[in-house]
Amino acid sequence: MSASAQSQSVFRNRLARYYGYFTIGFIGFSLLMLLLEVLAGLPTQIIGWIFLLLTMALYATIGILSRTKLLDEYYVAGRNVPAVFNGMATGADWMSAASFISMAGTLWLLGYDGLAYIMGWTGGYVLLALLFAPYLRKFGQYTIPDFVGARFGGNTARVVAAICAIIVSLTYVTAQVVGVGLIMQRFVGVDYTIGVILGLSGVLVCSFLGGMKAVTWTQVAQYIILITAYLIPVTALSIQLTGFPIPQLSYGQALQRIQELEVQQGLSKQTESPVVKGKFITSGYIPPFNEGLSNAAAVGAVNQLNTQFGLNLTPPAAQSIPDPKKPELGDWRGTPWNFLALMACLMLGTAGLPHILIRFYTVPSVRESRMSVGWSLFFIFLLYFTAPAYAAFSRWQILENVVGKQISELPGWTKTWASNGLIVIRDLKAIDGVEIGKEPGWVKNLINAKSLVVEDANGNGKIDLGEWEDIGEGKGRAGEISGTVVTKARVDGILQLNELGRAAADGIDGDLVVLSTPDIAGLPFTIGAMIAAGGLAAALSTADGLLVVIASAIAHDIYFRTINPKASLNTRIVLGKSMIVVAAAIAALLAIPRLALIAQMVAWAFSMAASTFFPVVLLGIFWKRANGPGAIAGMIGGLAVTLFYMANNYVNPAFNVLGISHLGAGIFGLPVAIILIVVVSLLTKEPSKEIQDLVDNLRNPITDDEGMSKMIDKMAPAK
Repeated sequence: MSASAQSQSVFRNRLARYYGYFTIGFIGFSLLMLLLEVLAGLPTQIIGWIFLLLTMALYATIGILSRTKLLDEYYVAGRNVPAVFNGMATGADWMSAASFISMAGTLWLLGYDGLAYIMGWTGGYVLLALLFAPYLRKFGQYTIPDFVGARFGGNTARVVAAICAIIVSLTYVTAQVVGVGLIMQRFVGVDYTIGVILGLSGVLVCSFLGGMKAVTWTQVAQYIILITAYLIPVTALSIQLTGFPIPQLSYGQALQRIQELEVQQGLSKQTESPVVKGKFITSGYIPPFNEGLSNAAAVGAVNQLNTQFGLNLTPPAAQSIPDPKKPELGDWRGTPWNFLALMACLMLGTAGLPHILIRFYTVPSVRESRMSVGWSLFFIFLLYFTAPAYAAFSRWQILENVVGKQISELPGWTKTWASNGLIVIRDLKAIDGVEIGKEPGWVKNLINAKSLVVEDANGNGKIDLGEWEDIGEGKGRAGEISGTVVTKARVDGILQLNELGRAAADGIDGDLVVLSTPDIAGLPFTIGAMIAAGGLAAALSTADGLLVVIASAIAHDIYFRTINPKASLNTRIVLGKSMIVVAAAIAALLAIPRLALIAQMVAWAFSMAASTFFPVVLLGIFWKRANGPGAIAGMIGGLAVTLFYMANNYVNPAFNVLGISHLGAGIFGLPVAIILIVVVSLLTKEPSKEIQDLVDNLRNPITDDEGMSKMIDKMAPAK
């Protein structure tokens, strides 16, 4: 064994020992908190703060111990991360708040259609292993714009790639910040906005001081916390509900019970298509391809802004496609196009995300990069295989114990969550006796939208409800309220599924499903605090990696590589740290309106990555004729088409092709990008011989990257 291999083996064994102790310590600490809660009555808020402060202190300690001023360590963790630990770090980097918090919630809301997220996100790693990981490791620089700049021979292509990286990463990191705010709001009782600031403080300590080195070793610890926190509660839930300790194999029982309850409660039914006579659409949780298009996210975002900042913005008119009153708009339920488009965007976007691609720069060799992808897929599988169980168990409990109950008889957790502003009971019976002018925010939104009218007929300054009556034109009246939303079911005091909502929009908030499952099942608060710690770890770990991508795009690719190649090492690192702070502040501002569910915002990032980085990296590796003008045209064209479709469908769901929503917009940008790269490359000058030789060398990823580094240095302009 060579001295280098022996040193790497010793390093790997030491890491295994340290992180093994850490895992045992975290489980032991959680058991201690559980005993203190159950036996000593330790207050739940103190438990929440202890979990929060302990984990944040841990991440801060790793960040401080990993601080560095070496460029290789700051950008690529010194290129000495063993494959198994890079797999864990990649898993944590990958399993963001979208995976930990929102994926199970998406499955809760969509049923079968939510599986597009699981299939797309895991399938993308197969593409990474086959198409990109070994080649990028052999390339061996710092960033993805580095690859674009060297491969396509110019700073213009590099700057365009850097701007795309900033847009994609900022969208993605905003979703993580939303997750941080939700966790803080639920488990330590602080305001959502304050929670965002507290959480980002933890992110900055890690990424600000040590860059990718600190981020990597923090992410390994975060993976251990998040996977432990994800698996233990759902296992306890499986034992409680089914008597079987393997939730991945037992949630079929939950699905059967869900079907029975939906039939009993009238939630599952068959309706004839408004377009195709004789075609029936089966609604409910289990049937596939069952989701129509709507602009609920856009309406909810505007209402959220109004609620959060006291604004009076007019939301877009609520639309839902298919709409039986407008059959000319088309009926896309029962067709797989949206499912397939979303799955393809998530898969291709996975293989094109800058913060994932740069992880393969951090391993010691090309061989380790291949192994790293395999370990990543295994560590991700542990969570993804479990998410459907969370969704099924939670939906079972909601339908069994909450829906159909009198508001006065609801479980205690619903009152706690309502008092924290996390859910809203939307049966209009809840506003009986409320003072006029002091209505809840969701009621004010209905009044502003002219779907609810309040008239103080008796002049006592309060809303007094009476018996419901139909007043025609699709409107109802119940005492002093009237309007299109005043239906018999909305004023009967019995909670329906669509009356369990949130402040900004109808319907339960999918982002709260995983966080609420322990409460729903009556498990101790410590179990919920574990989930919160895991969700926080997932959000922070991904945010760390994304902030490093944004900072390196500005400090390394735009400033150093393009504007000032003579910048000193210290200047570059200081600028990089400054950009991390700026990016974090912008992400916090963008997170406040909550433009969509976390998983939906992440899907936007994936669509943009699929239509920009995937085609340019793919053709850059496998087609020597691709050149700089083609790459520039492809990235700009692909991103422009994706954003155009995304924005229009987000506001107006009638703007669609084959019923594909804004979440799968990248499926239109991707072919545009490929066509532009090919056509423009063929119409312009072919790449230089040096670049073509670089591509030939790159496509032989068995050897290491010494020769590649020499070729890149030779091509680089004098500094």
